[in-house]
Amino acid sequence: MKWIKRIMLLILGVGIIYAGFVLFLIFSGTKDQPTTKPDTVLILGAQVKGTSKNNAYPSTVLKERLDAAIPYLKKYPKATVIVCGGQGSDEPDSEANVMAEYLRSNGISQKQILIEDTSTRTKENIQNAQKKQALGNTVIVTSDFHMYRSKLLAKRLGISEISGLPSVSKSSATFKTYVREICALGYGLLFDH
Repeated sequence: MKWIKRIMLLILGVGIIYAGFVLFLIFSGTKDQPTTKPDTVLILGAQVKGTSKNNAYPSTVLKERLDAAIPYLKKYPKATVIVCGGQGSDEPDSEANVMAEYLRSNGISQKQILIEDTSTRTKENIQNAQKKQALGNTVIVTSDFHMYRSKLLAKRLGISEISGLPSVSKSSATFKTYVREICALGYGLLFDH
């Protein structure tokens, strides 16, 4: 019986060390600074709310990302912005379409915006954006807790000039969000190559 207790304590200890290490990686992404010479800005999608295409709007998390990107895009109007995100079964429109409309309504030129509306995961966001155009010096805009994993995936997909513009997660910085990101980053470290 003592050996079962020891094994359980060992598993718990390893789990705590793993979670601490991954949280360290996650928090390291929250301090990222974007380049001053962007070619492309990728805004990664998040949930869209509403009951129809006509009243679709960004969730709080997605709005945080867009609001972080707008001043940067206005400062660098020659950078192309690619809004990334498909339409989930519980969403009235694609994340990319809602994002593009939000950016336009906040003063970003349609000429600056490319829409990638087929992806359903972070890795697909980046892969599909690469198919839209050569990305060059790339800035990823996503939630602070999601930045480390997003940049890791971008590097693994061959984007060498990458920086981040993390949005501060006021509404989504919950225990559940961090637990999900700990699991997703663990999966990404092991399997997303």
